[in-house]
Amino acid sequence: MPPPADIVKVAIEWPGAFPKLMEIDQKKPLSAIIKEVCEGWSLGNHESFALQIADATNFYITEKNRNDIKNGSILRLTTSPYQTAVQLHERIQSTSMDAKLESLKDLANASRDITFAQEFINLDGISLLTQMVESGTERYQKLQKIMKPCFGDLLSFTLTAFVELMDHGIVSWDTFSVAFIKKIAGYVNKSAMDTAVLQRSLAILESMVLNSQDLYHKVAQEITIGQLIPHLQGTDQDIQTYTVAVINALFLKAPEEKRQEMAHILAQKQLRSIILSNVIRSPTPINDEMAHQLYVLQVLTFNLLEDRMMTKMDPQDQAQRDIIFELRRIAFDVECDPNNSGSIEKRKSMYTRDYKKLGFINHVNPAVDFTQIPPGMLALDNMLYFARHHQDAYIRIVLENSSREDKHECPFGRSSIELTKMLCEILKVGELPSENCHDFHPMFFTHDRSFEEFFCICIQLLNKTWKEMRATSEDFNKVMQVVREQIMRALTLKPNSLDQFKSRLQNLSYTEILKIRQSERMNQEDFQSRPILELREKIQPEIMELIKQQRLNRLCDGTCFRKISSRRRQDKFWYCRLSPNHKVLHYGDLEESPQGEVPHDSLQDKLPVADIKAVITGKDCPHMKEKGALKQNKEVLELAFSVLYESDEYLNFIAPDKHEYCVWTDGLNALLGKEMTSDYTKSDMDTLLSMEMKLRLLDLENIQIPEAPPPIPKEPSNYDFVYDCN
Repeated sequence: MPPPADIVKVAIEWPGAFPKLMEIDQKKPLSAIIKEVCEGWSLGNHESFALQIADATNFYITEKNRNDIKNGSILRLTTSPYQTAVQLHERIQSTSMDAKLESLKDLANASRDITFAQEFINLDGISLLTQMVESGTERYQKLQKIMKPCFGDLLSFTLTAFVELMDHGIVSWDTFSVAFIKKIAGYVNKSAMDTAVLQRSLAILESMVLNSQDLYHKVAQEITIGQLIPHLQGTDQDIQTYTVAVINALFLKAPEEKRQEMAHILAQKQLRSIILSNVIRSPTPINDEMAHQLYVLQVLTFNLLEDRMMTKMDPQDQAQRDIIFELRRIAFDVECDPNNSGSIEKRKSMYTRDYKKLGFINHVNPAVDFTQIPPGMLALDNMLYFARHHQDAYIRIVLENSSREDKHECPFGRSSIELTKMLCEILKVGELPSENCHDFHPMFFTHDRSFEEFFCICIQLLNKTWKEMRATSEDFNKVMQVVREQIMRALTLKPNSLDQFKSRLQNLSYTEILKIRQSERMNQEDFQSRPILELREKIQPEIMELIKQQRLNRLCDGTCFRKISSRRRQDKFWYCRLSPNHKVLHYGDLEESPQGEVPHDSLQDKLPVADIKAVITGKDCPHMKEKGALKQNKEVLELAFSVLYESDEYLNFIAPDKHEYCVWTDGLNALLGKEMTSDYTKSDMDTLLSMEMKLRLLDLENIQIPEAPPPIPKEPSNYDFVYDCN
């Protein structure tokens, strides 16, 4: 007979005593269980004790998380969170350097637990830590030369505890003094600072800037870009990442009127080239967090273009009109003096003719073309940059299109405006950076005017594609679609430089794009004709049933699962398999990994399939919910699933690999009559459906399938041709 669902068998440790095996009744109050444990060891005053998970996390058991305790868990009897907080609060104020150091180390570890953190914060612990940072460490300044490593550790543990406590979101960031900010900024500004202290200080500054507009102003007064730059020139990627994060935070929270000024300072300090040489081209591979911070910096840099992108041209502004005159002068090498000889009508006629050659929509007053937002004045900026910095290419494009008389000329002005708008869409100019994106492009860090250079490459591509397509003005939108596809495909390859991007585009001619499109259509095997779509729909249930049977057969074979232990003890295993009649799950512990299948009769426990209520996956699983579990087992989070059965009990799994995870979650869902939704099922469906379609359509090769069925022929005049079997 199985034990009651509310009874959990655990082992409980107490320093200096043998571990005690006992059964915990989850219906009892936690205080009553702790009292029972204390009495077993003859300990009085049970209110001063608590239970912890006996692993690296040391998280306290509370009424909220007690249901996460599973059979076989190892717990530890320890002092209560309040008592521990009081003790550490006193110990960190010790006059003994060794005692202070040890207690701060313990505090840094304990602060990861929110239960302890709440108690320590209630004792005004954060104020104590900030006072220690502001003034308490001053008394050790004289000892720093003699005991430099010790001083670094002392400060490091203090700041680590502070960061861990603030991460729980219990205390507002707005409460910190200028003196504290100055201290933290001082640690960042020092050239030779302990790595751990520098790392924590940068993390604190980033959080301050992001969480409080008031603190942003205070931090901005204490930290300059020039003081942050040296930290990027080292080899520690964590320090580099935190440094870029602080720069991004300052950039993000800066008022709009100060962002251009900050960008100018970043350009003066050569931030781009420093990141390029010390981070992007460093021999150390870029980790995900650094990739995210570089992506954020890329987005914030391009967002500086938003102001020009959303500014309409003022046709009455002479300075803006002079830019158009400059484009005309460079292209046709003419004087733009408005007082030159000739009548007004003659000059207007000449201007109109030249503006038509430049490809503007409004030949009389091209300023009107730049009143569309986006791209607004940004398009005119790009055109002027192209004309001045790539003059030969600009003149060639304008002249070769202005001299054509076959209606195949590519309008430079209209193309530039639409291309600028497209590039802003591709690079998402004006949008805030995504929290989880790592999509930065190294080539944008290789030039101070990367957007303009990007435009110059793409406008030449557009002109080339236009000629390859032999397009006319009616084909303008088609050309733009092809150009967008060429740019997107080249960007997907993540070129390291603008020249590499340009060479990739050379290999993506219009002919090549057509080949790629044709190849993709062939691979999809989805011809969209009604008869083939009907055939797919008819075959799909048969294929799904085949996949379902394969999954259930695999469950009947069974799988060996590893028991995950954060204590790094010897590996233990358990085995689970489905009975041949698909009605019972048999499972049980194993001493070692089995060689082959494990028979049903050697598995002690059973779970009837009829009792299963649901299948839960990922972070929703009970054994993945704890903060510590997520931190420790992040790599297995995607392999975790649980079976919920009666009385709110769980059978928790961590699959050995992604393949087994998909097999088991699909098989269990199939047993419950639910849809199989794993990536593995989708892949199998695509493969098997594609093969079946190819087999069934084998005889129809090169035969056009009609949209409508053929008409039924008329009945014959007689049936004499019918053979009488009698």
